[in-house]
Amino acid sequence: MHSFKQKKIILFAFGVFTPFTFTTTKVNASSFGAEIFCTMRDGGNDHESSWDAAYAYIKKQKGGLFKVSPKNAAAQITENVIREKDKFSYCVEYLDNLHPNRKLIRDLEKEEKRKEKEAKEREERKKRLEKELKETNEKISGDINDEFTEETLDRYSY
Repeated sequence: MHSFKQKKIILFAFGVFTPFTFTTTKVNASSFGAEIFCTMRDGGNDHESSWDAAYAYIKKQKGGLFKVSPKNAAAQITENVIREKDKFSYCVEYLDNLHPNRKLIRDLEKEEKRKEKEAKEREERKKRLEKELKETNEKISGDINDEFTEETLDRYSY
């Protein structure tokens, strides 16, 4: 009976402290990820290399069953830069690269769907025309065979 109470207390303690462990890691990872991104950009590195380094660090530190998505990591970096304006005042100008123009992306997706739809319609129209042509050719060849008999095709019959 005594060991059951000990197990219960251990499970309770584990249940209470586990969420704090994961959130602390997440906060520290995203904070240092923001620091990596901003320091690299301020040092003259391009967006891609700075983003890759910060995202790789945030992903590695997150651990667990699920990984951090790029959108979530970008939001975490943005949140930390805004929250700590004094520390990252030089980095605000780089945040727009973390969140690309969503309207442009939507417009590109619409254009791509429109082109796919047009290609599909062209293919369907082509198949329909080929079918009509085949039917017309069969009808014409059937009519020609009915019109001309052996007698009319005999070249020596004048």
